[in-house]
Amino acid sequence: MTLEFKGIPITVSGEKYRTAQGYKAIRDGIKKTATIVHRPRLPKPAWLRVRHQQDARFIATQDIVQKHGLATVCEESHCPNISECWSHGTATLMLMGAVCTRACRFCAVDTGNPNGWLDAAEPQNAANAVRLMKLDYVVLTSVDRDDLADGGASHYAKCIQAIRAMNPYTTVEALTPDFSGDRNAVRVVVQSGIGVFAQNLETVRALTHQVRDPRAGYDQTLDVLAIAKSYRRRLLTKTSLMLGLGETDEQIRQALRDARNAGVDIVTLGQYLQPTANHLPVARYVTPDEFTNYRQIGLAMGFHEVVAGPLVRSSYRADQVFNKNNVGLA
Repeated sequence: MTLEFKGIPITVSGEKYRTAQGYKAIRDGIKKTATIVHRPRLPKPAWLRVRHQQDARFIATQDIVQKHGLATVCEESHCPNISECWSHGTATLMLMGAVCTRACRFCAVDTGNPNGWLDAAEPQNAANAVRLMKLDYVVLTSVDRDDLADGGASHYAKCIQAIRAMNPYTTVEALTPDFSGDRNAVRVVVQSGIGVFAQNLETVRALTHQVRDPRAGYDQTLDVLAIAKSYRRRLLTKTSLMLGLGETDEQIRQALRDARNAGVDIVTLGQYLQPTANHLPVARYVTPDEFTNYRQIGLAMGFHEVVAGPLVRSSYRADQVFNKNNVGLA
């Protein structure tokens, strides 16, 4: 008997499986045969301990996500903050399915080729979920969809427009794919009613080719962020860096300078955590004091806010970024 979850056969990380829509994908994104240096994992320091809880609101959020057939980056990327966020009634919705056409070596999202598949009901389902969660602020992210002519920009925009139509007072943050640098695709999303446009650098320039899929790129992300700002000068733009992959202090400073020169307003800095044995290993654990120092360096460069901490992720407490207090972190 084959065990299933949400109608999909349960497979081991790194193995191929067939999705409910009938196309093949790789569980957790990276094949078991990938050329990753397998070495003993560094022991996690005390500041990375996460207290998991599943209270009534966690269960209610989970029910809404499942009822409307939504994918969340919280689940798909193995986010350590899922317990905290879902217990506060928030979830980062992941559009266009749970299978990405790219295979970045840090990311645990499944990879494959959806062959143009899209859920036509997703815009309405996403809007209903935001209404039921009573969200004043929602983050929408998505997988990369290189199989679509516009990278999925028009579908992304439909989801945003549906959410805004049903929830006119909700601010939408779009953490988008890079759309292969397509200016028109960026424009479609920027003009769909968002309050914040985000695209992640993920790592410093020198490590990009080791960390990200070859179709992604450091300069391509900077270009996309600059393009978004060019279409709406007052639109807030945002990017994120994972630390602990082997980058140097100067490389971090340079990445912050590059982002600022591209007009980026908000940066988040967090610790990279290896999701499976097939993914890149952690080179070091960055201390809370170091994160505080990087935050001060970024603020001195003129960013509207720099959110920094070991468990910070791009969408973590995103609604609190305007308080300019490191989203309430100690």
